[in-house]
Amino acid sequence: MALSNELIKQKLIAKFEEQVSCFSDSYDMLTFEAPKEMNLKVLSFLFDDETLKFRFLTALCAVHYPESSGGELAVVYHLHSLSENVRIRFKVFTDIKKPDVYSATGLFSTANWMERETYDFYGVNFIGHPNLIRILNVEEMDYFPMRKEFPLEDQSRIDKDDEMFGR
Repeated sequence: MALSNELIKQKLIAKFEEQVSCFSDSYDMLTFEAPKEMNLKVLSFLFDDETLKFRFLTALCAVHYPESSGGELAVVYHLHSLSENVRIRFKVFTDIKKPDVYSATGLFSTANWMERETYDFYGVNFIGHPNLIRILNVEEMDYFPMRKEFPLEDQSRIDKDDEMFGR
């Protein structure tokens, strides 16, 4: 039997009931959410289930939603079932004041660098990560540059002529 988004959704709801939510199907990719405390349970279920077999973490990143009070940072997991050639997207949201999410490095070795990069740019603290330090930015940075709290351009620059950019 082919693995469909509806079957994946049914298995997730059967296992986690109302703890998984916000199911959507965009471009044939199932997307859903769960509380951040459940991320490892959901990831483990997707990994271990013999029908699903989501054993490849394609990507892990964050998104900053400054208008979402209490859930400003989303950690997004893109998983791939290689045997069924199906991809899904799983999101957990966390408060920007305490951006703690459990590390997935125990399940997926590839999560190591992706979590470090997500920490480096968004400040998500992956609890249990073996070496959560900056990976691309300098250690002295005291901010997280991909958060939307910073202007897109440096307004103090004098080497730019706005007329050349149609402004």
